[in-house]
Amino acid sequence: MKINSLIIASLLIGFAVNAQVVDNNQIKTFVASFKTDAKGPYKDIRWFCNDGTTRPPKERCPEPGVQRARYKDQVESLGQTNHLYLGQILATTDVVEFWDAANFHSRIKQYQLENYLRRIDDGWILQKAQYYRGAFQAEDEASWGVEFFQWLLADNNQLTEHFYLIREAAKDIPHQGDDNKTMLIRSLSKEISDSDPTFVNIRVKIHGQPESVDIQSVKKFKENNKSRLSDIQLKKMDELLALMDEFYQPANMESIKKYLKRIPNESEVGKALLTLTNKYSSLSGQNRVVELSGLLWMTRDQISTIPTSTGRLALLDISLKLEELLFVEIKSWPHENLNDLLSETYYLALAAAGSGYLEKWEWEKVAPDLLPPSTSSISFKALFERMEISRRVLEWSVGMTRGVYKDVVDQYAGFEPLVYGFYDDRVRSTCLLYLGDCVSQLGEFIAKTSNLSNHVMEIPGQSHFRGINPGYALGELVVVNETKEDMEISGDKIYIFNHPPADLKPVAGIATVTEGNMVSHVQLLARNLGIPNAVLSAENLEQLKKYNGQQVFYAVSNKGTVLMKPAGKMTAEEQKLFETKKRNELKITVPVGRINLKQTKTVNLREVHAEHSGIFCGPKAANLGQLKLMFPDQVVEGFVIPFGIFKEHMNQQMSGKTISYWEFVVAIFDQSDQMRVQGKTEADIEIFTLGQLEILRNEIKSMPLLPAFVADLQKSFVDIFGKKIGEVPVFLRSDTNMEDLKDFTGAGLNLTLFNVVDKDKILNGIKDVWASPYAERSYKWRQRYLQNPESVYPSILVIPSVDVDCSGVLITKGILNEKDDDLTIAFSRGAGGAVDGQAAESYLLTSSGENILVSPVREAFANTLPVTGGTGKKGSSFQQPIISKNNLLQIREFSDQVKRNMLSYPQTKSTGPFDIELGFKDDRLWLFQIRPFVENKNALRSEYLKSITPDIPENNQIKLTTLL
Repeated sequence: MKINSLIIASLLIGFAVNAQVVDNNQIKTFVASFKTDAKGPYKDIRWFCNDGTTRPPKERCPEPGVQRARYKDQVESLGQTNHLYLGQILATTDVVEFWDAANFHSRIKQYQLENYLRRIDDGWILQKAQYYRGAFQAEDEASWGVEFFQWLLADNNQLTEHFYLIREAAKDIPHQGDDNKTMLIRSLSKEISDSDPTFVNIRVKIHGQPESVDIQSVKKFKENNKSRLSDIQLKKMDELLALMDEFYQPANMESIKKYLKRIPNESEVGKALLTLTNKYSSLSGQNRVVELSGLLWMTRDQISTIPTSTGRLALLDISLKLEELLFVEIKSWPHENLNDLLSETYYLALAAAGSGYLEKWEWEKVAPDLLPPSTSSISFKALFERMEISRRVLEWSVGMTRGVYKDVVDQYAGFEPLVYGFYDDRVRSTCLLYLGDCVSQLGEFIAKTSNLSNHVMEIPGQSHFRGINPGYALGELVVVNETKEDMEISGDKIYIFNHPPADLKPVAGIATVTEGNMVSHVQLLARNLGIPNAVLSAENLEQLKKYNGQQVFYAVSNKGTVLMKPAGKMTAEEQKLFETKKRNELKITVPVGRINLKQTKTVNLREVHAEHSGIFCGPKAANLGQLKLMFPDQVVEGFVIPFGIFKEHMNQQMSGKTISYWEFVVAIFDQSDQMRVQGKTEADIEIFTLGQLEILRNEIKSMPLLPAFVADLQKSFVDIFGKKIGEVPVFLRSDTNMEDLKDFTGAGLNLTLFNVVDKDKILNGIKDVWASPYAERSYKWRQRYLQNPESVYPSILVIPSVDVDCSGVLITKGILNEKDDDLTIAFSRGAGGAVDGQAAESYLLTSSGENILVSPVREAFANTLPVTGGTGKKGSSFQQPIISKNNLLQIREFSDQVKRNMLSYPQTKSTGPFDIELGFKDDRLWLFQIRPFVENKNALRSEYLKSITPDIPENNQIKLTTLL
């Protein structure tokens, strides 16, 4: 009897909740054992019959069935405990479970990742089992693939919402007998190179700049080394040559014609495809690229208009074939002048959109600005803007792979680091490889024309560097492919990250492959402290690895020019930048004379205004109270636990000691000052201080709360929120006297607890927030900038949770163009968006009314705030923008009101620009925080940084016939 798949799924979910998750070390052991096992991850072979029974391999089903392997017990168990599916066999797998929508399509992505690992690691867990006869049958897998795609493509919503994932899956899931030749060529060349390092140069060429002449290189290598190559190596060489011969044969449309019979003849896309197949041989290389790019877009745009799943699958396969043809034909487009380059960039970007690397709405935002010029010349300003847009399009396209697959790549990376190569392999097998070349050439052309160029350690592809925050640094270069949780971060080093940690400790300088967004806490801190920060490409990161560990000078100019050189090559002017200065010359002192520690009762947010900042609470509460006064319907109710309550608790005697918590704090910093007088090194002082602060932090977390305070807290919940403590989810936001000062932002340094409901968790959470300013990261950032980092007083802002649809940050200034009349916004779906460094949807809203898309979102998950407390996760696609036109209009109107109201209030300390955290729930705007937007004035005014950015001749006209 066949059990319903939904019943099975519910049983497995129930089991998984109670089963213990297997750690990565144990999974590594499983993987290692599977690699050497002749059966790999499989137990034995069975017939899977249509009646739901299984039979031994020699005993056939009474009705048709499928013969395939059964999974080992460990493999079955991992699916239940870790939602990890190794060695997946498609035949007999439930299509709904394989699509795995409830788990953000994890299983289908795992299947693709494992395909990659098998290609690059000699079968991976199937190293021996790939010869295990009967484990799976190719015809059964392909038959299942057809069934799966016909089921999936029947759903219009799935097709439009997950077009990129579905199209990528069609490269891996067998359904017609064709392979993705580009990937196979790359994989075979890597296998040969791994077994014979002398092949590495040819492999690098094939992976980086593939073209038909590579066939001759491989043939020559084989001929010259035939006597020493093994039979297996020679066989792989022959397989590679056969694939390359087939792939680089003169371009034709024969491979597409077989699919056309499944496309309705009367459809627009069917007619266009038929026309192209008939005239293709007569077209020039350039015109072929134009036609192929246009058809890639048309297949994407019109696939949902095809009425049958069979026709849609055929169109999906045609799309893949068109991109393969484009990959070959692009080499025939001559690069003679600027017009060629701009035109080719446009059509490759169009092809990227047609292939799903951009969402349709994203392409429509930028397409008008990338159209081939219709004039004979172009201003330098317009050319520079085209280059910036082209570079953004490339970054968005590359980011699509990471955004979609990151969850599963991160899961596998815990036990198989080889998986990190998946992103690069996926991207470089596509038209994005050549789009990247165009963007590089355009950047180099602009650099030569304007004398505006990066100078980074003499590596190639320097036009991909783009400065974000101005500043300069001297220190050891550390190149990090993937950040680990336990990674040691040093404040005097310069880090090149693939993806920076959201809780980054102070560093001398940073550059990242994935920017995150311009207004995350890390970016704001870097901008505030004058830490040079830039974006680079994945290739740039790889090229910089050879300089890892060297002392370098690193600078980013106000206009984004990036310079990096060995410390030994610094000029006298650059060396002078790092002359020793007295400790207090570059630091500020936080005033504590105004603090009122006698306020030992909670305060209603309605009674808190801007002038109270630094008196009985921090600026978060003071400014939010000010917003509550100005915008009562857009700010939640709330109350403040003031400095005085914290100090009252800190005056208690510590358990087992004869001094109070506060006396312990004072003693720590007195001792560190004495050590400094005694000539101890700053490293020794830091070790001592951090060790003592850790003791203090743990003591605060376990300190008793005063009964009078607990009673006051409970009363505030009832009076202000209308419910008892434990019945309403709240945020506990740290709000110290050392945040949002005139020259120091402190953004994100201390603890905020999301969506806490349980009474005990709220009470313990208050102590956790009080302890957070003494954490290592918070202390180090304060220590870097403040003269008296020890004089910290935390208040706590308590506000109810709002489970917003999206949230983010508004800066009332144009960060990209430094214009005070413009606005910068960054939003992510769900709660807590943009501030933690997510790849957020960002816009520059100009004073002229233009809404410029700086980057679309590339985070597939969003935080939710369930009424039961804690945070949840929900998946989301990138199909629609996060911010609607109406939201953008609301933000503009609100920004105007903030500027007017804040400036009209006499107690407002800042005249702007402002950094505002906000969100939308059912199109209603909610305000959560406002603070001054702080920049490092020394970096902005640095004469040296100005000197490395030449004036740009914006109005100069450049003829499009100018040779490259």
